Amino acid sequence: MATDKEIDSHSGTETTGHEWDGIKELNTPLPRWWLTIFYACIAFAVGYWILMPAWPLANGYTHGLLGYHQRDAVMADIGKLQSFRAGEAAGLDKDSLEQIVASPKLLQFAEAEGKSVFGDNCAPCHGSGAQGSRGFPNLNDDDWLWGGKLEDIQHTITVGVRSTSPDTRQSQMPAWGRDHMLTPAQINDLTEYVVHLSHRPADAAAVQRATKLFADNCAPCHGPEGKGSQQFGAPNLTDNIWLYGPTRADIHDQIWNGHGGVMPTWGGRLSPETIKALAVYVHSLGGGQ
Repeated sequence: MATDKEIDSHSGTETTGHEWDGIKELNTPLPRWWLTIFYACIAFAVGYWILMPAWPLANGYTHGLLGYHQRDAVMADIGKLQSFRAGEAAGLDKDSLEQIVASPKLLQFAEAEGKSVFGDNCAPCHGSGAQGSRGFPNLNDDDWLWGGKLEDIQHTITVGVRSTSPDTRQSQMPAWGRDHMLTPAQINDLTEYVVHLSHRPADAAAVQRATKLFADNCAPCHGPEGKGSQQFGAPNLTDNIWLYGPTRADIHDQIWNGHGGVMPTWGGRLSPETIKALAVYVHSLGGGQ
C-alpha cells in the first residue's frame, strides 16, 4: 500500500495515499451543501440540549431553559378535549337512557364515546368486536344472563358480577363433582340430560335417570325446562349458546367444577355518564333487548 499522496492524473484530485489492487483512493472533499446541513444539525442538537429536557441524571433529567414538560402538554390537550366534549357529556349526565337513545345527536355521541371506552376497558375480555370467547360472553347475540335492556346493561356495568361492589350481581354454579355433592355417574347422566335439553341426540336411559336429578338440583336456578333465569344469572340450557363450550366434555367439566368468571365493578372507575355511553354502545351491538 502506497503512503505518498499524489495528484490523480484523470480527476486532478489529491489521493489519500491508500491503494488496493492498483486502485487509488481519492481525497474528494464533501459537498458544501452536505457540510452545511451536517453543521446545522450539530448546532440544532446543542441548542436543543440547552433549551429542552434532554440529559438523564442520577435523580431526574435536565429541564432545559424553556422549562417544557411533555406531560403538561398532554394534560393541556386532554383538558381542551374535555372542554370540547363537556356539552355533550352534560347531556348524557342529565338525560335518561331512553332520552339518549331517542335523540339522534346524543345517541351518536354516546355510541362513539361507548365504542372508545369499550376498546380501552372491555375488549381485552370480550374481544374488539364484542364477540366474546370461552368464559367471556358474546355481547352481539340475544342471550343475556342478567338482562339485555338498557337499564340491565347499565346496572351490570356499574356493579359488576361476583366483583367488589356490595351490590354486585351474584350467582354461583355449584361444583357438583369437585365438592362431592353428586357421584361421577350422576354427573355423567346430568351431562346427557343437558345435551338433550339443547336438542341434540343423547343417551335416553341417562336422560331418564337424570330427570329427577335435574329437577331437584338444577331446576331451582335454570328452571324446570332449563330455559334459565335472569333473576339468578342462570343461563338458558336450551339455546345452544355456551359460555364454557358445547361439547360433552365441556358440559361435564362445568357441572363437575362449577366455573364462574368475574365482571369488574366499573362504578367509581368510570363516570356515570361514561357508563351510560357504554351501556348504549353495548345495547346497540345487536343483542340488546
